[in-house]
Amino acid sequence: MQITEVNKWNLIILILDQFTTRLLSSCCKMSNLMSEGITIVEDLHKNREPVPEMKAIYFMRPTAECIDKFIDDFKPKPKYKAAFVFFTDYCPDDLFDKMKKNCAKHIKVCKEINISFLPLEAQVFTCENTEAFKSLYSPNSKDRDQTLETIANQIVTLCATLDEYPGVRYKKYSFANEFSLQCRDSANGNKLAELVDNKLARHYELDDNSKKKGKTPALLLIVDRALDPVSPVLHELTYQAMAYDLIPIKDNTYEYKLKDGSKKEALLNEEDELWVKLRHMHIAEVTGQIPKLVKEISASRDEKKQADGKITIGGLSQVMKKMPGFRKQVTQKTVHISLAEDLMNHYQKNVEKLCKAEQDLAVGADADGQKVKDPMRTLLPVLLHPHDTTDKIRAVLLYIFSLNGTTAENLNKLIQHVKIEEESGYILNWKHLGVPILSTPSMFSFRKPSRRDRSDQETYNVSRWTPVIKDIMEDAVENKLDVKDWPYQSECPSAWNGSRAVSARQKHKGSSPDDLRSGSRLIVFVLGGVSYSEMRCAYEVTHANKSCEVIIGSTHILTPRGLLEDIYNLGKQPMESFNIEDKP
Repeated sequence: MQITEVNKWNLIILILDQFTTRLLSSCCKMSNLMSEGITIVEDLHKNREPVPEMKAIYFMRPTAECIDKFIDDFKPKPKYKAAFVFFTDYCPDDLFDKMKKNCAKHIKVCKEINISFLPLEAQVFTCENTEAFKSLYSPNSKDRDQTLETIANQIVTLCATLDEYPGVRYKKYSFANEFSLQCRDSANGNKLAELVDNKLARHYELDDNSKKKGKTPALLLIVDRALDPVSPVLHELTYQAMAYDLIPIKDNTYEYKLKDGSKKEALLNEEDELWVKLRHMHIAEVTGQIPKLVKEISASRDEKKQADGKITIGGLSQVMKKMPGFRKQVTQKTVHISLAEDLMNHYQKNVEKLCKAEQDLAVGADADGQKVKDPMRTLLPVLLHPHDTTDKIRAVLLYIFSLNGTTAENLNKLIQHVKIEEESGYILNWKHLGVPILSTPSMFSFRKPSRRDRSDQETYNVSRWTPVIKDIMEDAVENKLDVKDWPYQSECPSAWNGSRAVSARQKHKGSSPDDLRSGSRLIVFVLGGVSYSEMRCAYEVTHANKSCEVIIGSTHILTPRGLLEDIYNLGKQPMESFNIEDKP
């Protein structure tokens, strides 16, 4: 939707639902809307005063709730002179007919604009659907199929926005046992792949020239959360992942204290150039940048003082022009000095003691490469230390994941030791994702995905784990995914291998974002949530391959605590939900 397109109708009221509010906030400011003639932005779901002499733009999801709220605005008496309706994606026939039946004479325009995803970062998107987790994995779910249908529609709008018609592949599992539901998870991925492929075919059936659109050099991989339960549970030590794990950041807003004791808030988003530069760095590298930032702030303030004493009438306008940028830079540096210090305080107080044990359990070897022969000896110091309950649960889970499940007797002892007898669902409910928690005689059929050898790569001893998704991205880019494990729902052009060969005799020049877009694309969608460490992998693989842009998305973004709460609440009724924050 281009606001300039509707400006000719002199509309000044824009009505949004919760999702479209976040969508617009991610890509434009109120000043951008005002420059296009929009002076009032209203919430669809709140009571609003009638303005019968004015027209209104409705930008909303095509849901029953939104349609009902829209109808309420025009019955029995219209609140606005006319409505111009824009849906984020395909509006189901029954809802469209309901709206048409009740409000047809008030609707001047009704369009589906195909953008029902939230672009969080340059290479990250989300469906903004936290409820999907319960719908997909709860044994009591009654809306799994509908949830998959909705997600498929959202993925199609992403592809349409990128003008991509990708080949589609999904992860297939070939086993199941009493405690493992991987076959069902494979069914989730298989079903979603089928839905997306069919919907893409319908969407691209005819283009503007009445010709069928062919496949583009892109690949869509559909992955289930069960493929890697380790990454979202580990304490990750890169800046962004660490911040969202250890600091109470809500809606990307970080609250910090100034020297005078007052509090300020800062948005951690793409507008913050320093955040974009630092977010994927290891905390050790970030803290190395802090002295430099402090010196820059000090130097900038000294320069300002000197300039203040030399300002002439002629130079005043130039100084005034530079002031907003100067203040912005100083503010950003102050924010990240504060955030880095906060994170280091957490690390030194508690996290440092956890990291070695977590890494040994996750990798299956210590920092010297020696295999961990007795994971319980690695776990025991964590259990004996007065860490909080959440950290102990995370360590116990890593222990269980390392063994592909443990005995019922051992599991009961662990639950008792952590003192979560009444909240054992934090551990037991992982079985609903298809993750082995209890070992059984049939466990020989379970096999972990083989990992890439990264022994020659330099890493920090407390950050040796690499998310499984990075292996998958690299294998896909190099055309090494096994067809038995990753069947094609539909094939992309045979020439696509994720990267274009460059002769060693050719001089390689750096790629800008525009150059990347001229190459191939790998789109990875993770059912059940994606972690910040996995998001980072999309940038790393893109940077390494230059001509293949990797985009990663999911139903929602995970934090370790948020994931544990989601796991616990699987199979529970709403009133029975328990928040892990309530535990000491």
